[in-house]
Amino acid sequence: MWDRIAGVLGEPVQRMGRPRYSPRACLEGVLYVVATGTPWSDVPYRELGLPSGETCRRRLEEWQRRGVIVEVFELLRAELDDVGLLDRARVLIDASLVEAKRGAPPSAAASVVPAARGSISRSTREARRWRSR
Repeated sequence: MWDRIAGVLGEPVQRMGRPRYSPRACLEGVLYVVATGTPWSDVPYRELGLPSGETCRRRLEEWQRRGVIVEVFELLRAELDDVGLLDRARVLIDASLVEAKRGAPPSAAASVVPAARGSISRSTREARRWRSR
């Protein structure tokens, strides 16, 4: 599977400075965010051995500009569907970053409940579950 995806993503273009993370490591970070719903800034990259969430987000934006990410997700969807692992009962559409047009009615504010002091954050719990798979 990775060979097919790697062919679509290509190798990262090396620029001046530090070497870039591999496309595979960045894609794993993107998939972690998609699977857990963790915000980019809260990706526990040290625990998972991945690039930071911001690095993964920038790489995703690069793939989007190049128009290859849709093809990658289509490959993943087809592969999961072929082996019967695609659960169509769980679908999420997130438009939280879509800009509202002027004059549009305001939406209800999302309520945020802070974690209790001393509790383990959601991203840490998700990282432990992710690693134990």
